Amino acid sequence: MSFRFKAVCDSSASASGEELKKQVVNLGDGSEVVHISRFLPLAESWKWFDYLDKEIPWIRPTIRVYGRSCVQPRDMCYVSSPELMELSYSGYQPHTHSWDDFPRLRELLDAARISEFSIFYVVTTMKNLIAFVVLFFVKVRKALPGSRFNSVLLNRYKGGGDYVSWHADDEKLYGLTPEIASLSFGCEREFLLRKKKPKAALQGQGKTAAEEPLSKRLKSNTIDQHSFNLKHGSLLVMRGYTQRDWLHSVPKRAKATETRINLTFRLIMQ
Repeated sequence: MSFRFKAVCDSSASASGEELKKQVVNLGDGSEVVHISRFLPLAESWKWFDYLDKEIPWIRPTIRVYGRSCVQPRDMCYVSSPELMELSYSGYQPHTHSWDDFPRLRELLDAARISEFSIFYVVTTMKNLIAFVVLFFVKVRKALPGSRFNSVLLNRYKGGGDYVSWHADDEKLYGLTPEIASLSFGCEREFLLRKKKPKAALQGQGKTAAEEPLSKRLKSNTIDQHSFNLKHGSLLVMRGYTQRDWLHSVPKRAKATETRINLTFRLIMQ
């Protein structure tokens, strides 16, 4: 099941009628990041946050990192279709919540024209994970005309001690140039991007870029690193060869005392 987002009227208008302000960062060599700091209105964003925080079947799995078992430092949930390749990372394969469990929603999504009102009606009557995620797809398509997604990985950071270390979403199931759209709710967190080092340099050091001390990583040329503050209701999109050439992370932050939830929309190649 794949959703191709087509251009619609007033594709980037906010609730106030103003155009959404997009920050487009050209990373070079076919890589790009798009950041919309106020993608959803504050009031609506808090409604989404409350629902996601309370109703999503969150789990905190055990994963393997550098040969050792450890508890993942954030909660997660995964939605996709059974006919797609299964997601697996760090020795863990998450349970897949399927779109096919809700045929009514699938009928709506397969329609030639789909209205946000129709989806909202289903959301309020069905009150389930799939319905809410589908409404997010409708909203994201307005900001990213022509983009395609068929799965979503949800993460919950319950404080500044929860994080995701340096990595790239370069699994084969996403193809060579994956587009990943991330919606954020709740506590503002810093999102870091750092260009990967050439393999020859890494082999000479005997370690990966993700293993380097933070102080050493930050001494590199500022052109090779970027920082974004992901606010409540914001949208960040990584495009092109970003996963091939760059690493990203959400580091620990002592001052981040509240919960952050984010949804990352992805396209699994069939």
